[in-house]
Amino acid sequence: MSGAKILIVESNPPDLIAAQGYRACDQFKAAFAELEPSVKSQVAEPYATKFHLEKLDDIDGVVFTGSGVNWSVDAKEAAPLREVMEHVFQSGLPVWGSCNGMQLAAVVLGGSVRPSPNGLEVGVARDTRKTEAGKSHPALDGRTDVYAVPCIHRDEVERLPKRAVLLAENDHSPVQSFSYRAEGVDFWGAQYHPECSATSIAKSLRTGNSVFSAQTALIDDLEAGERDARAADRLGTTCAALHPKERTRELANWLMHVKDRISS
Repeated sequence: MSGAKILIVESNPPDLIAAQGYRACDQFKAAFAELEPSVKSQVAEPYATKFHLEKLDDIDGVVFTGSGVNWSVDAKEAAPLREVMEHVFQSGLPVWGSCNGMQLAAVVLGGSVRPSPNGLEVGVARDTRKTEAGKSHPALDGRTDVYAVPCIHRDEVERLPKRAVLLAENDHSPVQSFSYRAEGVDFWGAQYHPECSATSIAKSLRTGNSVFSAQTALIDDLEAGERDARAADRLGTTCAALHPKERTRELANWLMHVKDRISS
């Protein structure tokens, strides 16, 4: 896909980025560079600087990253992100959201979120199941009917927006992936993180600067899971599923969707 331009909206504020030592957007940049080196990525940081609509000029698709903040996407603190997503949806551009990004879309489109009654889901989203709609949706093309992907989250979607299509679920969270295509909005998203390696999840647990830092018991298995079958099994997955080509399927599918939108 020659030269597609992707705007990545960083969903962490500057103080958390400084404490963690990395930006969530860089995980997407790395994933896109591996999947399609010709993709050109730009970054917006709404918590740091005011978003200007000119940022959307000559953009082909927009990504909203995950976040390690201690507030939910419907809180007043998240107003800068909600405002940006509203502008992006009005543009009609294809949008991807991971974790916080998917929850954000649910709220902006009229749904609701909550802290998961099952607590934190950290490591991988175990036994994630395609719904009947998900089995034929291009967002999950190439996924088996039951699969696992790295994840790290506290909140979840409680109520889907009207017209949203549930694509995947598991026993921990009833919404692991959904799409929305109505009124000019073109959104795909997942509660899990196809952009994140297992080792990057381990790194976020090591920092001690986020709501997830208490889950340190998983670190060794996350760091070994791509090469150690027993470690992967303890996480609820396989080494093959953690390999970048398999892990990033949703992002590869979304880039293809962006390409199709460009050519249509």
